[in-house]
Amino acid sequence: MPHSPEDKRKAIARLRRIQGQAAALERAIDEGSSCARVLQQIAALRGAVNGLMSEVLESHLRETFGPFAARLDDPDQELDASIDEAVKLVHTYLK
Repeated sequence: MPHSPEDKRKAIARLRRIQGQAAALERAIDEGSSCARVLQQIAALRGAVNGLMSEVLESHLRETFGPFAARLDDPDQELDASIDEAVKLVHTYLK
């Protein structure tokens, strides 16, 4: 969950873009747009939601496992590398 004011602002901005994309998709379906146009809008919407999920998940991982870093001998190396690897895996999955 984004906690800093800047992270919250970014998350809300993403949500507003997602809302706009969902509204555009609804209009396209209501207007009887071509399947290609509807599919393109669905893909864009899915990408936007996945991007938001990725950011929130990364924030969650860093927030959850960050405190454990202080207990390690070399916190910056081992734990950060593990978190980076998990985030990279999630980013790959969500593309």
